[in-house]
Amino acid sequence: MNYDLIIARYGEIGLKSPKIRSRFERKLVKNIKATFECEVDRNQGRIYIRPEDFSEGIEKLNRVFGVVSYSPAVSTNANYGDIDETLSAYAQELIDENILDENTKFAIKCRRVGKHDFTSQEMAAHCGGVVRSVILAPVDLTNPDLTIFVEIRDDDAYIYHEKIKGPGGLPLGTQGKVVVLLSSGIDSPVAAYLMMKRGCEVVALHCNNDPFSGPKVTENFNALVDQLNIYAKGTPIKKRVIDYGEYLAVAKEKAPEKMTCVLCKSGMYKIAEKLAVKLGADAIVDGSSVGQVASQTLSNILATRHGVGMPILSPLIGLDKEEITAIAKEIGTFEISKIDDGGCSAVPKYPETRADLERVAKACEDMNQDAEVQKAFENIRKIE
Repeated sequence: MNYDLIIARYGEIGLKSPKIRSRFERKLVKNIKATFECEVDRNQGRIYIRPEDFSEGIEKLNRVFGVVSYSPAVSTNANYGDIDETLSAYAQELIDENILDENTKFAIKCRRVGKHDFTSQEMAAHCGGVVRSVILAPVDLTNPDLTIFVEIRDDDAYIYHEKIKGPGGLPLGTQGKVVVLLSSGIDSPVAAYLMMKRGCEVVALHCNNDPFSGPKVTENFNALVDQLNIYAKGTPIKKRVIDYGEYLAVAKEKAPEKMTCVLCKSGMYKIAEKLAVKLGADAIVDGSSVGQVASQTLSNILATRHGVGMPILSPLIGLDKEEITAIAKEIGTFEISKIDDGGCSAVPKYPETRADLERVAKACEDMNQDAEVQKAFENIRKIE
C-alpha cells in the first residue's frame, strides 16, 4: 500500500484543560520524533506523522506512550474528484493485497470536520459507490468484514482501513520523576514499564548484593534497562547502582537472621528516598505484589516502609504472577528476567513473614541502620 502518512490518536490527553492538553501534545510529538525520523503535525486531536522509513514508523509507534491507536493512511484533497481518484486506487490495492474481494462485506465510515458542501452521510454513500465501481463487493453497515475510513478535515481528506492499537497512557515525561527499585527479576521491570506508561520519568536504582549475589544480577539489570529504554525515547531511563553487600552483612550479623529480608527492603527504600530527594523525584516505585514473597505480606509491607516519608508506589500490588508474567512477555523483559542469576544467598532459611513495627525498630537500632544506609548511599554511582 502506498501510504504517505500515519494518523495517531490519543485518549485521555483530550480530557485535559487546553493549556495542559497543548503541553502534553507537544511532549508526545517530541517523543515520537525521538523514536524515529519523521515530520509531525498536530491538529484538532490528531497527530499526523510522515516517517522517513514507513515500516519503521509503523513498528516503533507502538512504543510511544500516549498513542491510543494509529492508522497508516493516504491523503488527498477534500473534493469529490480527488477523493474518487484516491479511493479507487486504494480499493484496487486492497484487491491486489487480497484484503478485498467480491465476497468481502464492506462499509464506509466518514468523519468530517469543517465546512463542506456535503454531509458525512452523503460522502460515505458516495464513497461506497466508488468502491463498488472498482469491485462489486456487498455493502454491510452492521457487520462488515472490512471498514474503510474516510476522514475529512477542512481541505484535506485521509483514507485508511486499519486502526492499530497503541500502548495508551500518558506521554512519557509529563508526570514527574520516580526512583524505581529495579532488580533482575520479573516484577520490578514491569512496575517500571507501568509507571512509564503513566508518564513518569524513571531513575532505575539497582542494589548490588555482592558477595551474596553474582555478577549476572548486574548484567541482567543493565539488559533490562536497555529493553525498557526502547519505550523511553525522548526521556531515557537513568541508571544508578549501589553496593549493598556490606549493608546486608551487617544486618545478618547484628540483627536476628530471620529479619534479613525485612531489613534489606527497608534499607532499599531509605536509600531510594535519599536518591529521590537528591534528583528531585516525587516517589519511589517497587514491584511488590501482596503475598508473593516473604517481604510482601501485608505486615512486612507496612514494616519495611516505616520511617520513609516519601510515597512508595507499587503498581503490581493486586496482580498475580501470571498477570505480571504476561506483561513481561509482551514488553520483552521476561526472557531477560528468567536468566538464572544465582539468586541471593543472604535470604534466611525461615524469613520473617509477620514483622511488627516494634521488632523492626529494634532490629534497625541493633544494626545502626541509619549509619549503614548513609554509608551505602555515599558510594552510589551513575552508569551511562
